[in-house]
Amino acid sequence: MQSSASLLQRQKLSMVASPQLIESIRLLQLAHAELHQFVEQELEKNPLLEPASNDGEAFGDVLPNSGEDQYIGARENDVARPTMAGSPERLGEWKSLRNTSNNPPGNRPAFDEFAALTETLHDHVARQIALTALTPQERLIAGQLAAHLEDTGYIRANLLELAESLNIRGADVARVLGTLQHFDPPGIFARTLSECLEIQLRQRDRFDPAMAALVANLEMLARRDFQALKQRCGVDEDDLLDMLQEIRALDPKPGNRFQSGAPESIIPDVWVMPSRGGGWQIELDPDTLPKVLINQSYVAEVSRRAGQNSKDMAFLNECLQNANWLIRSLDQRAKTILKVATEIVRQQDAFLEHGVAHLRPLNLRTVADAINVHESTVSRVTSNKYMLTPRGVFELKYFFTVAIASSEGGDAHSAEAVRHRIKAIVAEESLDDVLSDDDIAVRLKETGIDVARRTVTKYREAMNIPSSIQRRREKRLWLNGDQGLKAS
Repeated sequence: MQSSASLLQRQKLSMVASPQLIESIRLLQLAHAELHQFVEQELEKNPLLEPASNDGEAFGDVLPNSGEDQYIGARENDVARPTMAGSPERLGEWKSLRNTSNNPPGNRPAFDEFAALTETLHDHVARQIALTALTPQERLIAGQLAAHLEDTGYIRANLLELAESLNIRGADVARVLGTLQHFDPPGIFARTLSECLEIQLRQRDRFDPAMAALVANLEMLARRDFQALKQRCGVDEDDLLDMLQEIRALDPKPGNRFQSGAPESIIPDVWVMPSRGGGWQIELDPDTLPKVLINQSYVAEVSRRAGQNSKDMAFLNECLQNANWLIRSLDQRAKTILKVATEIVRQQDAFLEHGVAHLRPLNLRTVADAINVHESTVSRVTSNKYMLTPRGVFELKYFFTVAIASSEGGDAHSAEAVRHRIKAIVAEESLDDVLSDDDIAVRLKETGIDVARRTVTKYREAMNIPSSIQRRREKRLWLNGDQGLKAS
């Protein structure tokens, strides 16, 4: 039997994302600094676009009202319309509020206005090298060592490799390093934490054999194994207390007191403040939203001059399409951020009212379903975005936590609220009542939080809270404000 070949036509539907759609999706995830950079690039490429002014009217032109009423995260039955922070009736109030929060009383300038003039660690070291009597070879070595200095004040360079690269003896490098270790701030140019503490103690003339033994056994101090430390150092409890007080007064990262670069400040994308009529007013920060307009007069002039030139008209149409796409994308991005923030505030109203103990469990799907968008859209919107609230500035992702069941059959508790409660329970402990993880789990259950011991252990360790044994040892040592030691 011979098989016959045939041609069949099949229709298949598939979704293909256009380059502009991909860019629109990417815009949602960009932080405001990256977004401004992207818009600046578009302004350079597209002659029809121009930046808009920062006043309310221009802002309204860029982000027209969608005509859709939205429920903001107010208290139950409260309805309000979220507005852009650039609206004329609110812009002045918000700017005044932000300036008041950013500037200390007395109209003193903000820190970032003069932080750039702060001396850096490397400037401080270079000045000391210049003032130190060194031979030309030693000055060369000092410069190379300074080039390997980290912002924390430590040096991680391999001295033998450095000596080989300079074709000099390793002893010469070690000698110059010893000179640099006498520089200010004390502890600088150390290679390890132990060496950093040793340098500071030597400058204070406090590096005796007992202190040397303590510095050589920092891992015991980290474990809070005070009994072993007393034996290793050969001291009694009172002497150990004095030694630990001296260690605590030292600086483990002496370089951190210097400004390593321009300070990075967080600019919130969303402002949430109590509304005059009750509920919450949710607005976008205009500083995080690039403002662009199409220069219509320029478009008309270029169109008139292009006339029947097909190439010029094609280029003009392409620029006009790209400009309209950018404005629509920025508009849609702002509205999506506002919708997501609105739903977050509605869900976390109790947190805004009463604090972290009332933070509700929340996931991306809940918000996505409420505002009728895809879960991935919510994920992109909450990435690298921040919200200013009466309780501080929070990343939007902070409000999404897993649920912990209630032992009383009521609403579940958020993991963040449970961690907050564990921290509060530990803070209330006394020397005679240090709780194990099992005890903490029982305490939580008494307050309606059903959580297993292993979960308590996981949360406790994540917050760097020591075990009950370590906490009991520490309380014995630092009881009554470090005034003395109780009997072991």
